[in-house]
Amino acid sequence: MLAHADAIAIVGVRDIDAAREFYGNVLDLLEEESGQEEGGVLIFKSGNTRIQVYRSEYAGTNQATAISWDLGERIVEIVDALKAKGATFERYDVPGMRLEGELYVSEAFKVTWLKDPDGNILSLYGR
Repeated sequence: MLAHADAIAIVGVRDIDAAREFYGNVLDLLEEESGQEEGGVLIFKSGNTRIQVYRSEYAGTNQATAISWDLGERIVEIVDALKAKGATFERYDVPGMRLEGELYVSEAFKVTWLKDPDGNILSLYGR
């Protein structure tokens, strides 16, 4: 029923201005006009998908990954660029993977995590 419908990732934040700075300038996502900015809703374009960022009193309470990006072979380049823009990456105990700089590496893939200003966990992975 929904297999051909587009989906949108939704992330709750407390500070919409800090979210605009992080998602728009640090992650370099393109903000789209939504007509809902005054209501505390921002829409960002990421590839062929959308991310809706909205004001919520429950922001940052999820202890699991909220959004993941598949960066393919560009993962090292993009992680380095994000680090140069001030992004900080999380450290987790990841059995079976070794830490190389900011990336956890296995034979199959590389992955890292960072948080937005409200503590929402974001994942970047690639090959």
